[in-house]
Amino acid sequence: MTVLDMCAAPGSKAGQLLEMIHQGEEARVRKVLRAYAKEDGLDLGEETEEERQADLEADPTDAGRTTGLLIANDADYKRGHMLVHQLKRLGSPNLLVTNHDATQYPAIKLPSDPATPNKPQYLKFDRILADVPCSGDGTLRKNMNLWKDWQPGNALGLHVTQVRILLRALAMLKVGGRVVYSTCSMNPVENESVVAAAIDRAGGPDKVEIVDCSNELQGLVRAPGMRKWQIMDKSGRLWGSQAEVDEYTKNSTDGIAPGRIVDTMFPPLEGSVCADLPLERCMRVYAHQQDTGGFFITVLQKKAEVKIRPEDQKADDATKSNGTTAAATPATENGTETKPEEKTEEKVEEKAEEAPAAAEAAEAQPEEKSEKKATTEAEVPEQDATNGVKRSREDETADGETQETKKPKLEASQDKPKRSNRNIHGQVEEPFKYLDPKHEVIKNIKTFYHISSRFPEDRFMVRNAAGEPAKAIYYTSALARDILVENEGRGIKVIHGGVKMFMKQDAPSAEICRWRIQSEGMPILQGYVGEQRVVRLTTKETLRRLLIEMFPRIADGEWEKMGEIGARVRDIGMGCCVLRVEPDGSDPAFSERMALPLWKSIHSLNLMLPKEDRTAMLLRIFNDTTPLINNSLQKQRQIDEAAKAKTTEDAQVTEKEDIDIEDAPTPEEMDADVPEPAADGAATATTEDS
Repeated sequence: MTVLDMCAAPGSKAGQLLEMIHQGEEARVRKVLRAYAKEDGLDLGEETEEERQADLEADPTDAGRTTGLLIANDADYKRGHMLVHQLKRLGSPNLLVTNHDATQYPAIKLPSDPATPNKPQYLKFDRILADVPCSGDGTLRKNMNLWKDWQPGNALGLHVTQVRILLRALAMLKVGGRVVYSTCSMNPVENESVVAAAIDRAGGPDKVEIVDCSNELQGLVRAPGMRKWQIMDKSGRLWGSQAEVDEYTKNSTDGIAPGRIVDTMFPPLEGSVCADLPLERCMRVYAHQQDTGGFFITVLQKKAEVKIRPEDQKADDATKSNGTTAAATPATENGTETKPEEKTEEKVEEKAEEAPAAAEAAEAQPEEKSEKKATTEAEVPEQDATNGVKRSREDETADGETQETKKPKLEASQDKPKRSNRNIHGQVEEPFKYLDPKHEVIKNIKTFYHISSRFPEDRFMVRNAAGEPAKAIYYTSALARDILVENEGRGIKVIHGGVKMFMKQDAPSAEICRWRIQSEGMPILQGYVGEQRVVRLTTKETLRRLLIEMFPRIADGEWEKMGEIGARVRDIGMGCCVLRVEPDGSDPAFSERMALPLWKSIHSLNLMLPKEDRTAMLLRIFNDTTPLINNSLQKQRQIDEAAKAKTTEDAQVTEKEDIDIEDAPTPEEMDADVPEPAADGAATATTEDS
């Protein structure tokens, strides 16, 4: 399943989508591995109930691995990296994060079909989430700024952008696929009117239908969508139809229409294609009904290929110019005739090739894109991972215009030097370069870890222009690889993709592989690592010691204190290995299987986990908040204290020597203190007396 989250930051919904894509993957992979375990010499332990229930037909083409993909997008670069931070912890190779204006999201090219090499192929999505930027008035229970900043016209400047985002989603959707359109606003201008306008421009209910979800989520209290509503402008005047607006404009002395009101904001007219659109199938969640926030949700299903009517063209004009309605436009799934959507996609691709920064340059046009600019340039204030409110800026005026709209940034249209790997914010995005399976580093890694030949070799990549492993080696799914390779240099702004699989590590000798398995990639790789690099742990107390104690010693007989893994870690070769935690079942609270990276050095072991992960696992498994013990720091502290003591002693000796030298008499004083020579007899007597 391919999924697109068009406005994904901060990432809570995208995280749930990613978990949905990977549902059942672990059990499927283990079930496939078990079929070849004897042949590959793998010891997978006892079969679990999850493995027995695993359905290999759910995703049968890649040995149980998930073949789907989530593309999470956000128009703001900084918020895009916040999105990366939220999603990276899930460790998915089936994730790409992009940085594009959702209204102009580019077509993503795929490798051509060998049967028709000259026919371009583009990615179509099974599911798309369009949680669009909105005024956020449904969050009034938690967003106190709404009480002082809300204006009746806040939604007017967002309507056009929201329609454009939804239309772009419908264009990129597969036939039979679904789009979820949602806002955290209660204003019908941002909700029902957007849905009706998008369906109308996409060809009507014959092309796109509103899905009846009344039988879904029975426990969710909701209200049906609105069929009739009025529009309030920035002056507080109510309008029932576009005809009223036109009449007012005609009779006004200055001939100026009420600000930012367009005909698509009003309910569908009687006799129009969408007059009988079942808007009651839309879902309104009111804050007071179930102690929640306010939300609007609509599920749309694409019934046939669509041809989007231009924004400035009316439905009647489209009928006259085409000689037929948009709904009657011929479009076959497998016919020889080129689909209208394919033509649209090809145009988008050509635009991306000629001007990768077209989306940014378009924002500089003050009149044409003013409505879109009000949102696409807007940054959501005080948005964190807990709320997800997508509002326009604090300086938004009553009619929805931002200060940037009033003073457009014309600098974007100025000629600038081309920088293929630098975005509009000046940050350098390193390219994605895939490694040849025969690369010396890949061969060395496979040999050291005895990795099964069943594990794919052509999905490892690095992020540098040279295409050589330097610090990290990443792993992606096959579809992510195809997208990254096929769209290189085509203007697709990917800011994250893949999982860190290997990290470079200092090694004491050339025989030890310098590439250790990263904890993020361990769940993906561990089932394919040979038994020669595997250590099995079964007891809870041994795991606790490895978690709480960093660099526990195993030299000089200390390995005997490591419980059931002691003899194994004594005998295994130095370098990284897989620690498989396989509980023996004696403790019901300790039953979860895990695979963790373990590094063996000459004198000690180390579980290669961040301190935060160690602390979290100690708390969750053992309810233990004891501070971590770092043996290497203690040893270093002893060395430092000994060195400090020696330095202090040397300083005291030096100071004493300095004092003696300062108090020593000068040669003249020494000569003056010498007594005059006495007579020989006297001298002899004195000597004898003494």
